[in-house]
Amino acid sequence: MHGVVSRSSIDTDHHALLEIKSKITIDPRGFLESWNDSIPLCMWQGVTCGRRHQRVTSLNLTDIGLVLSLFQNSFTGEIPVNISSCLKLSVINLPYNMLSGKIPKSFSSMSMLKRLVLGENKLTGGIPPSIGNLTSLEQLFLGYCPLGGVIPDSFNRLKNLQTIVLAENGLHGPNPLFLFNLSRLEVVSIVKNQLTGSLSSNLCLSQPHLRTLLLEINYLSGIFPPSISNCSELEMFDVTDNFFEGEINIDFGKLQNLGHLSIGRGSRGTYGRHLGGMKYFDSLTNCSNLEVLAISDVQLRRGLPDSLGNLTKLSVLVLHSSYMLGGLPSSIGNLFSLTELSLSGNNFIGMIPESIGKLRNLGELVTDENNFSGTIPKSIGNLSTLTKLYLTRNKLEGTIPSAIGKCKNLLLLSLYDNNLSGSVPKELFQMSSLSIGLYLSRNNLSGVLPKEIGSLKNLGILDLSHNRLSGEVPSGFSSYVSLEYLDLSNNSFHGSMPVSLSSLRGLQYVNVSRNNFSGHIPTYLQELALKGLDLSYNNFEGEVSVNGVFANASAISVVGNPRLCGGVPELHLPTCRTKRSRKLSLRAVVAISLSSTVAGLALLSFFLFHCCCRKKKREKPADSILTESFEKISYGRLFKATEGFSAANLIGSGGFGSVYKGILDESGLTVAIKVLNLQHRGGSRSFTAECEALRNIRHRNLVKVITSCSSIDFQGNDFKALVYDFMPNGSLETWLHSSTTVDHLHHDGLHQLNLVQRISIAKDVAYALDYLHYRCGNVVVHRDLKPSNILLDSDMVAHVGDFGLAKILSLDELPDANKSSSSHVRGTIGYAPPEYGDGNEVSTGGDIYSYGILLLETLTGKKPVDPMFPEGLSLHSYVASALAGGFVLQIVDPKLLHDDVKEECLVTLLKIGVQCSSEAPQDRMAIGTVIHELLSLTVTR
Repeated sequence: MHGVVSRSSIDTDHHALLEIKSKITIDPRGFLESWNDSIPLCMWQGVTCGRRHQRVTSLNLTDIGLVLSLFQNSFTGEIPVNISSCLKLSVINLPYNMLSGKIPKSFSSMSMLKRLVLGENKLTGGIPPSIGNLTSLEQLFLGYCPLGGVIPDSFNRLKNLQTIVLAENGLHGPNPLFLFNLSRLEVVSIVKNQLTGSLSSNLCLSQPHLRTLLLEINYLSGIFPPSISNCSELEMFDVTDNFFEGEINIDFGKLQNLGHLSIGRGSRGTYGRHLGGMKYFDSLTNCSNLEVLAISDVQLRRGLPDSLGNLTKLSVLVLHSSYMLGGLPSSIGNLFSLTELSLSGNNFIGMIPESIGKLRNLGELVTDENNFSGTIPKSIGNLSTLTKLYLTRNKLEGTIPSAIGKCKNLLLLSLYDNNLSGSVPKELFQMSSLSIGLYLSRNNLSGVLPKEIGSLKNLGILDLSHNRLSGEVPSGFSSYVSLEYLDLSNNSFHGSMPVSLSSLRGLQYVNVSRNNFSGHIPTYLQELALKGLDLSYNNFEGEVSVNGVFANASAISVVGNPRLCGGVPELHLPTCRTKRSRKLSLRAVVAISLSSTVAGLALLSFFLFHCCCRKKKREKPADSILTESFEKISYGRLFKATEGFSAANLIGSGGFGSVYKGILDESGLTVAIKVLNLQHRGGSRSFTAECEALRNIRHRNLVKVITSCSSIDFQGNDFKALVYDFMPNGSLETWLHSSTTVDHLHHDGLHQLNLVQRISIAKDVAYALDYLHYRCGNVVVHRDLKPSNILLDSDMVAHVGDFGLAKILSLDELPDANKSSSSHVRGTIGYAPPEYGDGNEVSTGGDIYSYGILLLETLTGKKPVDPMFPEGLSLHSYVASALAGGFVLQIVDPKLLHDDVKEECLVTLLKIGVQCSSEAPQDRMAIGTVIHELLSLTVTR
C-alpha cells in the first residue's frame, strides 16, 4: 500500500492514519506499534512528511504482511474482476456493504484463498460454479445476498471446507447431499431458502466434527436420519419449518455439547404436523448444556419429566402443539435462566405451579390453549422482567391477582377466554408499561371499572368484551392517546358514551354493542377517523349522522336501537320527524300549492325538452363528458406544471399513457397528470371510458379527478390528459415489490407495510368496490384492479385509480365508445378472472376475482405471474395448498413476521383471498361479506 496524501491539516492526517490502523486486523511484525501519541506523527514507521509544512506526503506499507478488513462500510458497485490478480490473497472479507452485480468467476484462479466472506451485500446472478476450484477454501460466507439459483455441484471439490453459510440467498433445487461427504465440515447454515429433498442417510458419519447444522425454513422432507445421534460435537441443530415426517429416532442424550435444538414448526411457519413422537425425549434432560429447546407440532403425547429442572442453562423452552399431557412440574422453577417459556396448544392440566415465580429472568410466558385450571398464581407478580403474558383459552378461575400489577415491564396481558370472576383489579390499570394490549374478554368479570383506568396512556388495544361489567364508563379514557381498538361489547354498561373518547384521534375501531348505553349518539364520533363502529343493541335515540364513519354503512352497525332515525339510506332507518307544528297556516297552504303548480309545469317542460334533445345528447362528443362537471385546463398550463413533461417528473407509465407529477402555477397544488397515449390502440377509448366512469362518482377510496384537458400540443397533435389528486405515498405495487423509496417514505429507505396497514388497505379497496358495484347509482366494473392501480395518500389511505378499462353496466344511453371501450382488453394477466378469457360478459364478479388475487399478493408479497408458478400452479393454488397443509406462516411476506401477529388472522385473510379468487364466479365471496370479515379481525395476540 503506497500512495500520496495531501490537503487538509496535520490533525486530519493524524485521524486518517489512526482510521487506517483500526482497519488492520493482523500486523505480524508489529509495524504499526509506533503509530501512537508517544512520538510525533512524522516519525511513525512508513510515514513521510514534507519538510516545510510537516504534512504527510506519502505512506509506505509495502511487504509487511498487514491484513486489511473492509467489512461494514458503504462500498457500492461491482467487485473488481482484477482482484483475482492478487494470487497470494488468502482472505477476502467484504460483508455488510452495498456491493452489487455478480460474484466474479475469476476468483477461481486464487488458489491460496482460504476465507471468502461476501455476505450482507446486494450480489445477484447465482453462485458461480468456479468457486469449486478454490480447493484451499475453508470458510465460505455468502448469506443474505439475493443470489438465486442452485448450489453448484462443483462444491464437492472443496475438501478443506469447514464453514458454509448460504442463508436467505433465494436458492432452490435439491438439498446438496454431496456437502455431507466433506469430512472437515463444522458449520452448515443454509436457512431461509427453497431447498427440496431429504437429509443424507449418513449424516454425521462422514463429518465427525460437525458443530452447527441449520436448515430451517426450506422445503426439505423425509425422516430424520438416526445417524444424527453420532454427531458427538453437535452444538446447534435447527430444522424447523420444513416438511419432515415420521418418528424422531435420535438419541439426543449422546449429544453432550448440544446447546440449541429446534424441530417442527418455527415462528414463521406451521410445517411439521406429520412428525411423530420422540423415542428418546427423556434423554434431552441429559443435555446439560442445552440453552434453547423448541419443539412444535410433534406428537409427543406425554408429560414433562421432573428431571427437566436439571437444565439450568435453558433460556428458551418452547413446546407448541405437541400433545403434551399432565401437569406442569414444579421443577420448572429451577430453570432460573429462562427468558421465554411457551407451552401453547397442548393438553396440560392442573394448576400453574407457584414455582413459576422463581423465573426472575422470564420475559415472555405463554400457556394459552391448554386446560390449566385453578387460580392464577400470585407469584407471577415476582416476574419483574416479564413483557408478555398469555394465559388465554384455559379453564382458569377465581379473581385476577392484583400482584400482576407488580410486573412493571409488561407490554401485553392476555387473559381472555377463561372462567375468571370478580372485579378488574385497579392495579392492572396502573401498569403504565402496557402498550400493546390488555385482553380480558370472555370471562365472568363483574362490577364497575376502577377510576384508575386513565393510567394506561400508551395502550393500543383494550378488549373487555363478553363479561358482566356494569356502571358508567369512567372518564379516564381521555389519556389513552395511543388507543386504536376499544371493545366494550356484551356487558351491562349504561349511561351515555364518555365524552373522553372524543380526544382519541388514533381510535380506529369501537365496539360498544349489546350494552345499555342511551341518549343521542355523540357527534364527536363522526369527527374521528374510525374504520369500524358497532353501536348495535343499545338504547340510543335520535338522528344518525351521515358524516364521517356514518357515511359508510358497511363500516357501522346501529341495529337494535329502535329509537334511531335518519342516517344513510343503506341503514334503512325511519325518517326523522321534525318538531314543527302539523297545522299549516292558510298562507303556507297557498304557498305550497303555488309551488307545486310551478314545479309541475317545470317538470313537464323539462320532459318535453328532454325528449326533443335526446338524439342530440347521444351525438355529444365523448371527450366532453367529464369536462361538463370540471373546468378544463389548457395544454400550456400542464406543460408548465410538469416542466415540459420532463423525465424527472415521470412517476409511472403504462400501455395507455404516462403519469407525471406536476405543480399548478396559480395555486401551487401538487397533482398527478395522466397523459393518454393516443397512438396506442384503445388510448382514446381509455380516455372516454375513464371520463364516463369518473363523471358522477365520488368516494373516499377512489382517486379524485380534478380536471381534464382535451386539446392539441405545441406541435399540433391531439392531446388528452386527466388531472388527479397527487398520492405522495405512491402505489401498493411499489410498497410490495420495490426496494427504493418514494417521496418522504420511511427514513430507513425501506418499504415496510405491517399487517395492520395491509388490512387497512384491503378494507379501503373493498369499500371502493362496494361503492362502485352497489352504491353509486350505476354498476361500475373496474376491470383492472391490481397493486399498481391502488394509490396511497399521505395518511396511507388507499384509493383505487385508473378507470381506463372500466365499464358501466346499467346505463342504456351511453355513447357507443363507452359500450365497446377496451372490449378487447379485460384486465391484466394474472388479475383478470378466467371467465373473461373464455369470452364471458364483464361482471362485478370479475372485480371480486381481481380483489382476491390482490389480497393474496398483499399478504404473500408474490405476484400472480411470479416465476415460481410454473404451468398448472398459480398464486391461488399456492395459497390454497398452504392453507390445506397448515403452513401459512411459511408463505406470507416475511416482513409481516416481525410483528406479534395472530396466525388465525393471517389464515382468515388468506381464506378470503382464496375464496374471492375462486375459478367459478358463483363460489366467490360477496364484497359485503368481505368487509364484514375484515372488520371482525383481531390482528395481534
